[in-house]
Order: sequence, then C-alpha cells, then structure tokens
Amino acid sequence: MARARPEAQTSTSGAQPASRKRKRAAVASFAKWAVRHDLLAANPMDRIDTVKVPKTLPRPAAAADVAQVLAVICSRRPRKDLPLDRLRDRVLFETAYVCGARASEVCGLYVEDLDLRLDDEHVRICGKGGSVRTVLPDDRGYVALLKLYLARASYAAGPLFRASINGRGGPLSYDAAHHRWQGYCAAAGVEIDIHQLRHAHATELINAGVSIEAVRRRLGHASTETTQLYALLDDKVADAEIRAARRRRDQAIH
Repeated sequence: MARARPEAQTSTSGAQPASRKRKRAAVASFAKWAVRHDLLAANPMDRIDTVKVPKTLPRPAAAADVAQVLAVICSRRPRKDLPLDRLRDRVLFETAYVCGARASEVCGLYVEDLDLRLDDEHVRICGKGGSVRTVLPDDRGYVALLKLYLARASYAAGPLFRASINGRGGPLSYDAAHHRWQGYCAAAGVEIDIHQLRHAHATELINAGVSIEAVRRRLGHASTETTQLYALLDDKVADAEIRAARRRRDQAIH
C-alpha cells in the first residue's frame, strides 16, 4: 500500500491552514539550519508539500451599522457628565475606524503619537514587525472629539487609552477593548467584529477611488497583494448590486 504523503497526514490535525503553514515554515527553517551546520545530511522538509492557504475576502461592516454602534456609546457632542471611560471608548473605536488601524495598534497609542496641529493632524501608528506609519485622520468631527477627550482626561503624555480599573494608568488591553466593543454591539443590536472597523475603512477608500498603493500605506500592509483583496471585495459588491437590479427588472417584466 502506498504511503500517504506527509501533507495529507498533517491536514487531519484540525489546525487551520495558516497555522500549519507557519509550523511547516518553522520546521523547514530549523532543518535548513541543521543542514548548513552538518547536523542533517538533507532537509527532509523538501519532500513535504507546502501548505496552501486559501484567500478569504475581508468582511467590512456597513457604515450605517458602525455609526449605530458608535452612537450607542455616546454622541460626538457628549454631555459634560459623561463618564470618562465612556468617552474614551468612543474615541478609541472611532480611531480604529477613521484611521483604518488594528484595535491592538490603537490600544497601544500614546499621547506622544499625536500631532494635532490645525489642518495638519496626524497619528503615528506602530504596526506589525516594528513598522511605523503616519496616518491622516481626515475627519474634523473626529479630531474635535479627540481633542475634547484629551482635555477632559488632562493627558499630556503617556498611554492615550488607559484602563480605568487597574489603578496604574496603563494602556487598555486589547481583550478589554474587544469585550467592551461586543457589549456596545449587543446594545445596538448589530453584529460587528472589532476588526471589521478596519475593513470598513479600507473598503470605503477603495470605493471612493483611492489607489491601492495609498490604501496599502494607510493600512500598513507589507505588500499590495493583501490590499488587493479590498478591490476584489469591491467587485463582489458591484456584482451583488447588478444581480439585484436584474432580479428587479425580471420581476417588473413578469
């Protein structure tokens, strides 16, 4: 009986393709090192198929749904007696949406990362792999809310979004932000994953005609291949609209 190929065996492990690909790459790298140092005669990973990770389209949230959840937190003109942590949450999640940033990146922002000079506002975001990008928050209402938050919190330096229960003034953790976002979504009756804020921003830029390269730089993608998925998504949206129009036309005829 023919032996099963190693890849066929690993595919039954239950791990996702991306996880298997990372593990295979780690083992292959070690084996390559071992061959180079005469610890192995040959690299056994050369006989094992690479793991193909299927491309999946990002799932952006509708702008109306995002606005509905943000409105549940508070308005852009919050009451003076609004608790600071509530205002913090509105600014935090709107930062992720307006800047197209990952929630983890936003949680790691410091006041020193902000440049709020009039008509030249920028946010410095530390991304994956130690990369740093500067993003223009092109939304006057958001910038005004951010400045109001800084004034009410009296923050001149240090973490921008601070935990309100640890007593140390440390950055709000991603897990805490994710939990609070889920609570606001439940209150709004909308299902939006926190990462979909970033997808929504990217899709809106593509739909507005912003170039792939400009969107890539804004999102901090290493290559345009990842950013191209948003263009594909735009095609999917167009196809759906065309099909819907055809169905309405066919119904009118019959």
